Amino acid sequence: MTGIQHISTSRRVKDKFVQGLVYLAFALAVVPLVSVLWLVISNGLARFDLEFLTHSMRGIGARDAGGGAYHAIIGTLEQVLLASLISVPIGLFTAIYLVEYGNGGRLSRSISFFVDVMTGVPSVVAGLFVFAFWILVLDFKFSGWAGALALSILMMPTVVRSSEEMLRLVPNDLREASYALGVAKWRTILKVVLPTAFTGIVTGVMLAVARVAGETAPLLMTVFFTNSINNDPFTGPQMGLPLFVFDQAGRPNDTAIDRAWTGALTLILIVMLLNLVARLIAWWRAPARGR
Repeated sequence: MTGIQHISTSRRVKDKFVQGLVYLAFALAVVPLVSVLWLVISNGLARFDLEFLTHSMRGIGARDAGGGAYHAIIGTLEQVLLASLISVPIGLFTAIYLVEYGNGGRLSRSISFFVDVMTGVPSVVAGLFVFAFWILVLDFKFSGWAGALALSILMMPTVVRSSEEMLRLVPNDLREASYALGVAKWRTILKVVLPTAFTGIVTGVMLAVARVAGETAPLLMTVFFTNSINNDPFTGPQMGLPLFVFDQAGRPNDTAIDRAWTGALTLILIVMLLNLVARLIAWWRAPARGR
């Protein structure tokens, strides 16, 4: 039995050097994130109170203290929910077709090409498209629904790509075992493939939600501004947290700037809460979890 070979000093030095580079790259990636979080938290806590979460800006002047972002919170939640209801089913069905039925055909290649193109589309282009088609051509008004349409355009490619990768990770042995038992393909996808990839699909959906939740440019052209509470996303302008932050940050006084920082903190907390809920759902529905 041969003993363990001696590791030369030069290899040890190279190993330590590469480890140092990895730690340095990690620090360079984390420092900006930590600094942004520190700035938002330290500046946003000043107005993070019950009034901010339960009141709107109706009747509050540009330099007045008080007011809150309740109308913007409602708008963001409704717009992101509607965008998810549009993009998640379409994106998931598209991913299922590409993985299970496409077989590298011309249609599947064309779909993959356009999904890649949509991934790189700037958010302002999605807003301009909805503004031109939905508001100018079809003569609909500014509304939360128009904003949800623009956000869904940005969500779809992320949902398609993440769901496609998760479905490809499902072992073919599971599919073949199901087929060997005489189970139809659609039932195999529904009962075997999707439950196995469920955790990854949920994670991909939350990445898409996190991407669009902070978008401002599409909402500027589709939702517009309002200081009042509008619980109906299909009628009239409806505020969103990104718009609220944009509006308050553009006002030259400390009270508005404080509201802007708190709005940014609220948006981060909402995204974190949605991710936590998604993680809990994924853990609860995971196939490997004991029953």
